[in-house]
Amino acid sequence: MKALLTICAVAVVALFTTMLARAEVLQELPPDIQKAYEGLDPKTPVGASMLSDFKPKKGPPWTIGFASSYAGNTWRAAAMDRLMNVLVPEAKEAGLVKDIVITQSDLKDAVQIQQIRQLVDQGVDIIILCCSNPTALNQSIKYAYDKGVPVISYDGFVTAPEALSVTPNFVDGGYQIAKSVIEKMGGKGNLLYVSGIAGLNTSDSFDTGALKAIAEHPDIKLIGTVQGNWTDQIAQVEVQKFLATHPETVDGIVLQSPSEIGVIQALLQSGRPVPPISLQGEFGAACYWKEHPEIADVGFYLYPPASEIYFGWNAALRVLQGQGPKIQTIARQVMKYTLEENNSQLPEDCKIDDQRWLEPKAEDWFPNSLANQVFARPSDPLTWKPQN
Repeated sequence: MKALLTICAVAVVALFTTMLARAEVLQELPPDIQKAYEGLDPKTPVGASMLSDFKPKKGPPWTIGFASSYAGNTWRAAAMDRLMNVLVPEAKEAGLVKDIVITQSDLKDAVQIQQIRQLVDQGVDIIILCCSNPTALNQSIKYAYDKGVPVISYDGFVTAPEALSVTPNFVDGGYQIAKSVIEKMGGKGNLLYVSGIAGLNTSDSFDTGALKAIAEHPDIKLIGTVQGNWTDQIAQVEVQKFLATHPETVDGIVLQSPSEIGVIQALLQSGRPVPPISLQGEFGAACYWKEHPEIADVGFYLYPPASEIYFGWNAALRVLQGQGPKIQTIARQVMKYTLEENNSQLPEDCKIDDQRWLEPKAEDWFPNSLANQVFARPSDPLTWKPQN
C-alpha cells in the first residue's frame, strides 16, 4: 500500500509539474495571443517546445517531406494548389528548398506511420503532417525526431512532445459557428448537424464546440447528426437520406466544411428551403449566400485551405532556419467575414457548384506579429540568411 501511495504521489507531482509548465509558457505570451488558446482541446500540448534549440544537420536547400492523410476533397485540392504552385516555387527561388516528397495515406494511420518512417529514411530534412490522428503517429514522430528530422502538424494537433503543431482553435471555432446559426434561428427550432470525419481531432474538436453551443439553448432541438466526411458529394447523399426519412421542418444547419455546397444542393433537390446555415468559405455556397443573404449574418474562416498550408509551411521553414518555436502548439482564432467581403471575392457569373475557396490574406492568417511572439529568433523565412 505504501508503494502504491508513493507511485500515486509521484504521478500527482508529475501532473502538477506538467500543468505548471503549460501555464508558464502560455503566460509568457501576450494577452491577445493567449485568447487563441482559450477553450482549446485539453489534449493539445502547450508546454515548452522541444524544437526550441533545433538546428538542421545541413543548410539549405532542404528536402521537405509532406505526409498527407487524405487527398479526396476540394479543401485538399486547394491546399495542394497553393503548395505546388506558390509556396514551393517561392522557396526554391529563395534557395531554401531543393525538393518536396509527398505521400498520401488515405486516412489509414498504419500507412501514414510507415510513410513517415520512409520519408525519414529517404533523407528528408523535415516532415509536414496534415489533419492526422492526435496520438496514432506519436512513435513515428519520435523516430523522426531521434533521427534529427522535426515534424510539423498543421490544421490539427498531435500529442507527441517532439512535434510542433500549428492549428486554429477548432473547439472555439465550432462553438462560434454553431452559435451564429442558432442566433439566426432566433434561438429555437430544429437543427441538423453535419459533422466531419470522426476520430480526427479537427472534426472531434469542432464537434465539442458546436455541441456546447447547442446545449446552451434549450429551445434548440438537435434532430439529427450525419457524417459529411468533409466531402460535398458525401454530405449531399447523407443529408438527402436524412431528409427523406425526416419530414419535420429543418430550421437551421450547422456543418463542417467542405460540405456546404453538398448540403445546399441536397436541400434544393429535396424541395426544401435553405434555412440558416453555417458558411466557411466554399465558393459555391458563398455564391448562394450572395443571392440569398437571409441564410446567414456572417461567414467564418476556420480552416481556409491555402492559408492553412501556408501556416504549416511557414512554420516548417522557420524551424529549419533555427528560429526556435517557444511553445508546442501555435494556435490562432477563427476569423469572421461579412457578406460584403464574401461578395468581393466572387466573379459576377459565380455558380453554386464552384469548388474554389474564399481566402483571407496570408499575412492576416499567420501574421508576423504572431510569429514574432511564438518564435525565439523570428525572421521572415524568405529573406532569412544562414549565420556563418
